[in-house]
Amino acid sequence: MAQPDSKKIFFENLSGAGKAIAVLTSGGDAQGMNAAVRAVVRMGLYVGAKVYFIHEGYQGMVDGGENIKEATWESVSSMLQVGGTVIGSARCKEFRSHEGRLKAAHNLVQQGITNLCVIGGDGSLTGANLFREEWSGLLGELVEQGLIEADAVQKYSALHIVGMVGSIDNDFCGTDMTIGTDSALHRIIEVVDAIMTTAQSHQRTFVLEVMGRHCGYLALVSALACGADWVLIPEMPPEDGWEDKMCQKLSATRSRGTRLNIIIVAEGAIDRHGKPITSGIVKDLVVKCLGFDTRVTILGHVQRGGTPSAFDRILASRMGVEAVLALLETTANTPACVVSLCGNQSVRLPLMECVQMTQEVQRAMDGKRFEEAVKLRGRSFENNLRTYKLLAHRKPESELPISNFNVAVLNVGAPAAGMNAAVRSAVRVGISEGHKMFAVSDGFEGFYKGQIKEIKWADVGGWTGQGGSLLGTKRTLPAKHVDKIAEQMRKHNINALLIVGGFEAFLSLLELLTARGKYDEFCVPMVMVPATVSNNVPGSDLSIGADTALNAITTTCDRIKQSASGTKRRVFIIETMGGYCGYLASVGGLAAGADAAYIFEEPFDIRDLQANVEHLTEKMKTSIQRGLVLRNENSNENYTTDFIYQLYSEEGKGVFDSRKNVLGHMQQGGAPSPFDRNFGTKISAKAMQWVTKKLVETFRQGRVFANTEDSCCLLGMRRRALVFQPVVQLKDETDFVHRIPKEQWWLKLRPLMKILAKYKTSYDVSDSGQLEHVVRNRPKELDASVAM
Repeated sequence: MAQPDSKKIFFENLSGAGKAIAVLTSGGDAQGMNAAVRAVVRMGLYVGAKVYFIHEGYQGMVDGGENIKEATWESVSSMLQVGGTVIGSARCKEFRSHEGRLKAAHNLVQQGITNLCVIGGDGSLTGANLFREEWSGLLGELVEQGLIEADAVQKYSALHIVGMVGSIDNDFCGTDMTIGTDSALHRIIEVVDAIMTTAQSHQRTFVLEVMGRHCGYLALVSALACGADWVLIPEMPPEDGWEDKMCQKLSATRSRGTRLNIIIVAEGAIDRHGKPITSGIVKDLVVKCLGFDTRVTILGHVQRGGTPSAFDRILASRMGVEAVLALLETTANTPACVVSLCGNQSVRLPLMECVQMTQEVQRAMDGKRFEEAVKLRGRSFENNLRTYKLLAHRKPESELPISNFNVAVLNVGAPAAGMNAAVRSAVRVGISEGHKMFAVSDGFEGFYKGQIKEIKWADVGGWTGQGGSLLGTKRTLPAKHVDKIAEQMRKHNINALLIVGGFEAFLSLLELLTARGKYDEFCVPMVMVPATVSNNVPGSDLSIGADTALNAITTTCDRIKQSASGTKRRVFIIETMGGYCGYLASVGGLAAGADAAYIFEEPFDIRDLQANVEHLTEKMKTSIQRGLVLRNENSNENYTTDFIYQLYSEEGKGVFDSRKNVLGHMQQGGAPSPFDRNFGTKISAKAMQWVTKKLVETFRQGRVFANTEDSCCLLGMRRRALVFQPVVQLKDETDFVHRIPKEQWWLKLRPLMKILAKYKTSYDVSDSGQLEHVVRNRPKELDASVAM
């Protein structure tokens, strides 16, 4: 398939020939570790290096022998979807001793290994850095003891370390998300959604205890994702007297007609005096003070288990490839680094800077400097906490600012999971800021028909976990009915619009902007939050709903591949949604371990199809039994899914047979993923705060009048930042015929999928992470805080 021009082709510049790379997983396991191991092995082999597994973590390194084995391409097949770590993990006391590290150094030198990729938490990575610092001294001792030759000291003079953080707690400073966190959130939210149905039936209160002995990230984000009534975390213990406040909150929620309460407790939750707050204490308190029927559920190791989410597979695959690149580029003077994600961007950070910052958090908590601890956790954590407080705790009417502004919220375009979380967030933030909020049913069709009504705080309770669009959504554009919409704006005195939707929402804003010349009613602040499974909105790298769709694709591909286990060799051709945008096919292909993904943005012809068939034929002659090919629905009008299926069936005769599946609207359905719930919640809250700011700025002589370009914006994620962009400025970036942005960041991920599927291809490393320093608090404009 045709490739975009590459500024730098790494296998010409960054050869791994003659190098030996070892990969190990250490400490607690986390879903997605296997995806990282797979990526390191295949990328290492791809660049010509020898790659080794170290089984059982540092214990295997100390014991040596059969624990250190050379890896092959096939040895990491079929592990992408497996939870935990197939190469084993163990906590090793022996490695903490000098003698243990001496044994480990001897075992590595025997195999010629001087490059280590360590996947684990801060303890594992700190141990790796100490090992690196002692390396030359250890080799000297081995020479003295006669265990290695003197020339080995020169040959293996430096040990290079690159770390990837695998931890479900997301407790490592410097990275937005650690491998395993998103999957753990999936497990928690699956349980919360299930519990909510039984709690509602019996009008019960449920206290859920989640993991997080020293970090409250899982508790905080799951509380945000399910709209929990109360959350208790170690970084921000409740003020004295919290018991009465919590009971008042639960009682007030019930008095408004809600049939259940959810309280989430991190296992390390404490009060202001350092005294533990357990789930049992919370339950007893609720029963004693309120008499509510209360149950406790302790999730325990369920959170570590299960298959990794699409996000974790993609994160781990990207980080694994980045780790190999970092090892190839390292010199004797390069500090040990951690590869991680900031916003949507790969970064490399000095390992010990991250470890020291992580330890500072604990010191701040031990010293009861809780505000400082929250800040040290990073902007993402701080933003989550601020947003949770804003949405969960309603201020009394007397404390609300009086703005006298009316703000309308509507959904436009096809439904996307997470839309309801976005609407809930907009409504509650708007009410908190003193506005009167109006809900418009059925998009602009409902708008011109007058389907507009005020929406209150309690009306959006329980919306975060609901799929689809509870407001109702239509693809109707406003241009044909602009006079009637202006009339409704006038009738209801609407002073601002917040639209949650996809490409139609973008087109709608452009039409309303044009209508300002004729109707003053549209001279109000207008903002759009992107929500579409296709992820085809210009001005934003991500859209609400795309993550849920990716998880649906990934889960289905796993099941489809499993259906062929134990049978003869088989290739599956799977069609995904997305219109002309190949995001779902490409990124879904990376998450599911596809051999090819056909998309509109990367034209292909019959020669490419033939090359793919031949490539699969070669692979099928090895131990690999299953192939997976994804096709975006509009990738080519002639090379249809049926055509590709028939071609593969004919050309693969005697080697493999083929099956096809069209996934269809299942990609749009289902409960939103934790990522989409939180992305929708936070981006919508930010949009509403922008609306408030613009209303204040444009209120003159008793009315709102906003007719500048920057009063009609799209709020999107760009690399590391959430950015408000005037829609008129995005016109030049848009291919209106095919309804896609002209430039799309994820196209740079396509070579990753091909490399991991054993294709020779070019890979642009100009965008790979550069070594940066850990920043205590990034400037506000760089606050993507989107990776949750």
